[in-house]
Amino acid sequence: MTDSTQKRLFIQEVSVRDGFQMEPEFIPTDDKIRLINQISRTGVSKIEVTSFTSPKAIPTLADAEEVMKSIDRVDGVEYAALVPNVRGCERALSCGTDEINAVMSASESHNQANLRMGRTDSLQQIRAISELVGTQAVVNVSLSTAFGCPFDGDVPATEIIRLVDQLASLGVKRLTLCDTTGMANPVQVAALFRQVGATFPGLVLTAHFHNTRGMGLANAVAAWQTGVVHFDSSLGGLGGCPYAPGASGNVCTEDMVHMFNAMGLTTGVSLEALLDCARALQTLVHRDLPGQVLKAGPSTRRYTRKGATCQA
Repeated sequence: MTDSTQKRLFIQEVSVRDGFQMEPEFIPTDDKIRLINQISRTGVSKIEVTSFTSPKAIPTLADAEEVMKSIDRVDGVEYAALVPNVRGCERALSCGTDEINAVMSASESHNQANLRMGRTDSLQQIRAISELVGTQAVVNVSLSTAFGCPFDGDVPATEIIRLVDQLASLGVKRLTLCDTTGMANPVQVAALFRQVGATFPGLVLTAHFHNTRGMGLANAVAAWQTGVVHFDSSLGGLGGCPYAPGASGNVCTEDMVHMFNAMGLTTGVSLEALLDCARALQTLVHRDLPGQVLKAGPSTRRYTRKGATCQA
């Protein structure tokens, strides 16, 4: 284990992009803005606000400009947006976006399915995006299917290293390794993060896990044990993946914060404020969400027995 026990963990909220893009109904713009403003005050370090993609491709995020321009900017919080191409990057920069999150897949088949281009073309897009951004913002690259592809199966670690080397040569300083369809396991997670971190010590690494097969929190711990301190997560566990039908979404933000707090780690995030946000989110999507702490309460909750009070 590293000295990560002494480091603050940075919780990065993605529900309002990664979750809302999967919703069957459009969430009203004012409701999105209100929820983002509420999340901004929980102590999270970053919010991925939206995606500057074609409204035809993702109609639920067709209000990207209005949302990004209208939210409150809280000190200490970065406001990010996913961009698929240069045009999307131009739109994001015009709204004062702090971080441009470019995306490509580690596997060729998923890149073709998700972005309708090969990985070579994606690398060229990322080069152009990086050149366009310059000093106006920072660029993060999210490498999807880093722990396995629903079409191609396992992606060798050597292939991940090859792609990361190409990204680093483009000047990329931030990298997210994504378990896009929840195929990762803790041993695999620890091995890959150790290898990438040792090979590219200058990269800021983020862990992005889905809870498709119930291993999201275990994988987060495995990443933390290698020294990772940046974690994507989704309020209420909202989201999913079109290539894993019926799958749950990202690892749940309040569940992850509860876990890290219980481990004695510092997140800087108010669990109670997060739970308030999760309740508001359930109202917006008109259904219960899979987060566990919202249902059971934190482990510090105590109950009254009939005729007596439980003692800690």
